Amino acid sequence: MHKIIKIEILNMVTFRNILLAGAFLAFITSCSKNGERADAYGNFEVEETTISAQMAGELLWFDVEEGVQLKANQLIGVIDTTTLIIQKKELFANIKSVSVNKQSIAAEQKVMEAELTNLKRERNRVARLVESNAATQKQLDDIEGGINVLKSKMEALKSQYVIINAKIEALDAKVHLIDEQLSKCHIRNPKDGMVLSKLARAHELVAPGKPLYKMADMNKLYLKAYISETQLATIKHNQQVTVSFDFNDTKKEIPGRISWVSSESEFTPKIIQTKKERVNLVYAIKVAIENDGFIKLGMPGEVNF
Repeated sequence: MHKIIKIEILNMVTFRNILLAGAFLAFITSCSKNGERADAYGNFEVEETTISAQMAGELLWFDVEEGVQLKANQLIGVIDTTTLIIQKKELFANIKSVSVNKQSIAAEQKVMEAELTNLKRERNRVARLVESNAATQKQLDDIEGGINVLKSKMEALKSQYVIINAKIEALDAKVHLIDEQLSKCHIRNPKDGMVLSKLARAHELVAPGKPLYKMADMNKLYLKAYISETQLATIKHNQQVTVSFDFNDTKKEIPGRISWVSSESEFTPKIIQTKKERVNLVYAIKVAIENDGFIKLGMPGEVNF
């Protein structure tokens, strides 16, 4: 009787152990399928562009707000142009003054041409008189000398034309420079993107190179993650990978592409949790993705190769 009871108890213990072993195996299998660790961890980032002022002056108007989507070539600000407009008016006045000198030279040139015509006529008349001994050779030579002097003056006058034309070209170049500076006073957004941060306000004084705002194309993000040295040999540039992030208590997966791999190792950043200790050396990688609007800057993400 006691022997039968012992056998039954042994059978019950064995059956219980089998059940526990089966439950543990199921748990392990479930974890391996649903809780599998990622190959790399990181945060979503974007390539930022800092837009700076190109001219100095008061920022009269600046229509930029954080989070606003801007179009390429969109006018978003104006820097005071008063000084440049005054300089342009001064240049136009100088051009007009030089042009007046050009007109006076043209009038003087016409007078000289008429005088040269008269001298040539007089030379022909005196030459005939010399042939008939009614005039002396000296009189003819004096007229020839006067013609040569007048021609020299006319050549000098033509050289003044060249100088005046050069002055007008230089002034025109300055006008084009002023126009270029005036265009830079009208601040235009260089490309499509969203304003990340506003660094200046209307009516502030700005100078060339002063940052006005930061922007980025939020449709093209990348996940900057970190991999171990052993993983480095298993990946390659432009490799297709899977990126996942938290979404409504689940993991949402999207395709990605390894666009950059660091050539230098570094200590694991404190914000990254990996299988190894944080003091281990790792390599940074960038995984390019197409943002569907749900991914925000700074969000954590995971990569599976």
